[in-house]
Amino acid sequence: MINFDLEVDASGLQCPLPLLRLKKALNETTSGAVVKVIATDPAAHLDFGVYVEQTGHEMLTFLRVEQQQIFFIRKK
Repeated sequence: MINFDLEVDASGLQCPLPLLRLKKALNETTSGAVVKVIATDPAAHLDFGVYVEQTGHEMLTFLRVEQQQIFFIRKK
């Protein structure tokens, strides 16, 4: 398992709320911090993928566990 600094549970939220929760979490952390996000929105992986590409953050891993998508994202 990956060590993380902050966890965001966006379960049950639909687009764009999981992405907004991720952005808020990244704003609250320092460079190099890892944010774990749990989402159930089926499109979250698309939104997060585009977001990290555009902002320069790093998606460390993306897992699907049952109905959940779990992301580990390192802040640039």
